[in-house]
Amino acid sequence: MTEKPGWKRIPTAGLILTAGNAKEYKTGEWRTQRPVINRDLCSNCLTCWINCPDSSILVEGGKFKDFDLDHCKGCAICVTVCPKKAIHMEPER
Repeated sequence: MTEKPGWKRIPTAGLILTAGNAKEYKTGEWRTQRPVINRDLCSNCLTCWINCPDSSILVEGGKFKDFDLDHCKGCAICVTVCPKKAIHMEPER
């Protein structure tokens, strides 16, 4: 099979056999855009954390800490739900 430019082959199914071991697989490489936060606008409401389907919003002490880019797939849900418009997407480097 010929690979398409920009596509990456992913491992075959069956690697995630026990609950909780999905964190061992860095799936953020699928991303074409990455989230970036403007900390001056962020109110630490954690709406992004609640809505992130990949648990890629890191929180410490009840406040936004950072993005887990090893697992963020770039879906931009965090951008959509942020009431302060503190998050935007940038092309992946």
